[in-house]
Amino acid sequence: MNFVERVDDLVVIRRVLVSVSDKAGLDLLVPGLLQINPEIHFFSTGGTFEVLSRILGSGARKPVAHLLTSVSDYTGQPETQGGLVKTLDFRIYLGLLTETYNEAHQGDLARTGALPIDMVIVNLYPFSATVAREGVTVEQARANIDIGGPCMLRAAAKNYLRVVPVVDPGDYAALLAELEAGGGGLDLATRFRYARKAFRHTAAYDTAISAYLDAQTPDDVPGVYMLA
Repeated sequence: MNFVERVDDLVVIRRVLVSVSDKAGLDLLVPGLLQINPEIHFFSTGGTFEVLSRILGSGARKPVAHLLTSVSDYTGQPETQGGLVKTLDFRIYLGLLTETYNEAHQGDLARTGALPIDMVIVNLYPFSATVAREGVTVEQARANIDIGGPCMLRAAAKNYLRVVPVVDPGDYAALLAELEAGGGGLDLATRFRYARKAFRHTAAYDTAISAYLDAQTPDDVPGVYMLA
């Protein structure tokens, strides 16, 4: 296990991974991030990538390709049908979990061509909203269990040493103000605060899934499917 002693207090945000179910506020957040640091580069997936392409294409001073890369292009792996596997990739998690002053970690980045990711903007499949609908099936609930999102949030939150996880669109305005005040960076105390919220978010998400599954009768589940 690594126990870290040396970290940077202020981390300038240069690379941002965005993969959100709720896309509200991106039209304000993305231009705001670029205004603070025109050199920021975004990585994104699926429908979020399409939204970011439109936002960046409508007002970017540089070609969109210089600002935005799809996760599939970065990892070299196409998304699995239905978006089942998008971000569960070694290079992504090196970018999230590596420590700045760990020589072995820096060697792993160099060996794989992975890049440090400074910020993760993720919110999860709408599980609670799905199971709140009348007549929802256990299969519809199952399909709305997010895997990659919680993994990225937990990785970013664990490595608050240099990464900030952002889970709530309601925090975008405050985040931009904090970055503006920090000259494009966030200090350790701020990263830690966002990490606490990310872990609360994933804990509540798992609690909702567990509560729903516990309320189902296992004998009724096979009736939802055509059993082979």
